[in-house]
This record gives sequence, C-alpha cells and structure tokens, in this order.
Amino acid sequence: MSTVTETPLAHATLFRFATAGSVDDGKSTLVGRLLHDSKAILADTLDAVTRTSATRGFGGENGSTQRIDLALLTDGLRAEREQGITIDVAYRYFTTNRRSFILADCPGHIQYTKNTVTGASTADAVVVLIDARKGVLEQTRRHLSVLRLLRVPNVLVAVNKIDLVGFREDIFRAIEADLQSVAAEIGLPQLVVVPVSALEGDNVVDRSSHTPWYTGPSLLDVLETLPTTDEVERGLEPLRFPVQLVIRPQGALAPELVVADDAGAPLRDRRDFRDYRAYAGQLASGSVSVGEQITVLPSGRSATVIGIDFAGQSLQRAVAPQSVSLRLSEEIDIARGDVIAATGTFGEVSQDLYAELCWLSSKPLREGSKVLIKHGSKTVQALIRAVIGKLDLDTFGYEAASVLELNDIGTAQIRLSSALPIETYALHRRTGAFLVIDPQDGNTLAAGLVKENLRD
Repeated sequence: MSTVTETPLAHATLFRFATAGSVDDGKSTLVGRLLHDSKAILADTLDAVTRTSATRGFGGENGSTQRIDLALLTDGLRAEREQGITIDVAYRYFTTNRRSFILADCPGHIQYTKNTVTGASTADAVVVLIDARKGVLEQTRRHLSVLRLLRVPNVLVAVNKIDLVGFREDIFRAIEADLQSVAAEIGLPQLVVVPVSALEGDNVVDRSSHTPWYTGPSLLDVLETLPTTDEVERGLEPLRFPVQLVIRPQGALAPELVVADDAGAPLRDRRDFRDYRAYAGQLASGSVSVGEQITVLPSGRSATVIGIDFAGQSLQRAVAPQSVSLRLSEEIDIARGDVIAATGTFGEVSQDLYAELCWLSSKPLREGSKVLIKHGSKTVQALIRAVIGKLDLDTFGYEAASVLELNDIGTAQIRLSSALPIETYALHRRTGAFLVIDPQDGNTLAAGLVKENLRD
C-alpha cells in the first residue's frame, strides 16, 4: 500500500511538477480537475470553457448540468482543441492554502517524448498517468526510464479512469505491483500510486468514498506535502556557481566603501571611487560565505570571496537558488560560462566524457557526427567518437548500437573541443546535464547526462 509521510519541509513554497503518460490517459483532464476543484479558474475562463463544452455534447439537456470538458482548461493551441490531443507542454499556475504550484502538462504521443523531457527536467515531481483499463504500456516504461535518467526527486503514478473498471481493488493492486516491479528494475525509488478518476474527481483533490479499500492520501495531498528539490538537494551539494555575467562598473563605488552619516544618508568621498569586478549568476547548489576559499573552473585558479552583493545590499552568506554577484580577492580571468566551486570539491576537468543521451531529433546520431554541446551558459564544439548502445525498454538492459534514432535512450563517447566543468549527473543534477545542438540549424538534438568524466 502506498503511503506518504508529511515532512516539516512542506510549507507554503513554490512546487514544480509535470504530468506524463500515454495517449488518452487523461492528463489534460486531470490537470483541469486540479485547477477546477482547487478553484484556480477565473469565472470568464470557466464560462468560455462551459460554452465550448456544450457544443461538444458535454452537460445535460439545455446545459442544465455544469459538467465540462476539463481538458480545455489546459489545451491552449487551436490544433490541440480541434484534435483533442496535447501537442506542446502547457504550463499552468495555481495556489492552494498550503502551496503554490507550477504545473507542466506534457503530451503523451511518442513523437512528443522530447516535450516530456523538457517538462520533467526542472520538476520537483512528475505524475505519470496510467489508464486502469490498459495497465503498464511501453510508453509508460519509456517515461519511467526518462524520469530515472533525469533523477526526478519524486515520481507519482495516478491510475486514472478507475471508475471505468468499477473501482475494483484487484485491478488497481495488479497495476500497482507491475509498477513497483518496473521501478525496481530501472532503479527508481518506491512509487506513490493513487487510484483516481480525473473526470469525476475521485481521489484527485479529496478522498473518494468509491474507493474505501484505498487508505492513502489524495493526489493533491501528496503534492502539497512533498519537499521541493531546492529544499532537499541544493543545500546538500557543494557550491556550484555558473557565471552568467561579468560586472565591471567604470568609476563606481565599491560596495564595501559605502558609508552613511548619522541620519543614514550615504557619504561618498571621490577618492574612494575605483573600478571593481564582480561575477553575477545563480547558485546552482550549495552556499557561499564571505571569507570562503573558492576555485574557478576550468582554469583551476583559487581566490577568496570578499563580497556578496544582492539587490544593492551586501550579504555575508548566500544559498541556492539565490541570484547574487560575487567579488573575489584576486584578479582572475573569469568569463561567462565558467563555474565558481568550493575549493577541494571538484575533480579534474576533461575533454572526454561518456554520456547518456535522450535523442530528440528525427536526424539520427552516428559515430563521427559533429555537434555543439551547451553546458550552462557556455557552448563548445564536440565530436561523437562512438555510439555505444541503447536502452531496451523491455528488458531495461543496454544493447549494442551504432546509431541513435528519435526517442532512443543511449550512451555515447564525446570529445569536446575544450574542457568544460562537467560533473557526473548521478552526483550533481545541475552541472551534470547538457544539451546537444545541431551546428547547422541550432535545433536541440538531445538532452545529455554525464555518466563518466574522463581525463585525457
């Protein structure tokens, strides 16, 4: 039986989650139900959806009942509304008494698997939907494999349309057992599985009387009590600060030279004006304090942090995911794309790496392909030295392969034109990921996850 324990970390924070699943499993309807039942829909939007739903046969005679097509609340593209499918990732925002949410509704068709990668890459949790009449499908296995590769912190499974199988416990338990078996095979932690009916609202926001055999929380209860990635991961990992911008004001007053009179008005002596250099960005993980020793990558030069600036104020300490600018004790050549790390926490940089790739393009990947690798804010040229294998979704083992096709998950050896501060994704979710880009047209070819960073 799936249970979830409330954690002290669960408070009124921003929580990002995405939905995934096969075609027609009811993802958009589930999202619409969450928005509708949590009263996150504006009155005029609800009226427009009600009118459109009536033209499609929803509602009772003369529109006497208010039953609506909930999927219309998320499917915003005209082609989505006309075809009744989800094509692009739809982002929605809503708030409950306990938490604010950013929700990404991902499409289910196999050709849109790349959109699922996009929606899940920054999520604190992903809700995978399964049609209770169909059980675990190949697309379900593909999505769970992608979520394992992306190290999504929390994976929930909603067994939807439970009303269409008569709310039968035996069907739910069989699907739950299959899911836990798949999760064990691919290395996912134990899943939270909830029986729901998105159309009727059973176990979505409130517990349902139709499933007395299910004693766990509703889906929204789970989402409201899970810790965010920022709360769990970023504080535990060492400092990683990708530099986005080098700030060098000409003739400005260094922040530590600003003093004030008794009334609090700033006093400036023109003799105190001098140039200074600061490095702006967002802390990807960890924390940084004034006086801390840091190392700049990939150069390997070290310095001490002498100032942390945030919105015109000086801080003694900053923690992820704050956006700040750092001032250092040494004049080091630092450029956009470099990474400032806590000294002694980073290994050797390398131009060679093994990576797992979620291939997102109809253009196949072959040995010898020339691509661009975008890591953080830096992009370098790269060569695919070898395609090693791809994941078999039936056995979850790797089989030999020389080519990666659309939606394949495979491994490759890559040679970079210059070293990047890339780390193993299993240890550092943010600095261990990159994008593979087509140098000809700039399209994204793959999402890459570093398996091993090798020295020459």
